[in-house]
Amino acid sequence: MHSQFLLAALLALGSTTALAADPPPALQKAGCMACHGIDKKLVGPAFKDVGAKYKGQGDAVAKLTDKVRKGGAGVWGPIPMPPNGADKINDADLKGAVEWILKG
Repeated sequence: MHSQFLLAALLALGSTTALAADPPPALQKAGCMACHGIDKKLVGPAFKDVGAKYKGQGDAVAKLTDKVRKGGAGVWGPIPMPPNGADKINDADLKGAVEWILKG
């Protein structure tokens, strides 16, 4: 019985920390990690919360990419996210980062 509980707990832990496994280096390089935590809110929402909110939406990659590029406020609270141009994170890295976030 104890081993079944332990196995269930480990499986649950693995499912809640999926994003922690291998975050794209571009997130650190672009400065995203200064405001976003993987599994906890900092200045902006946790990446796992963003992934959960947009998961399953067919246009999620385009929607989140556009939001990162243009910035915005109001969806996650009053603190605005500044725009992040291609000079900060290129299109390929941004797409990979958004896809990674949506996996969580």
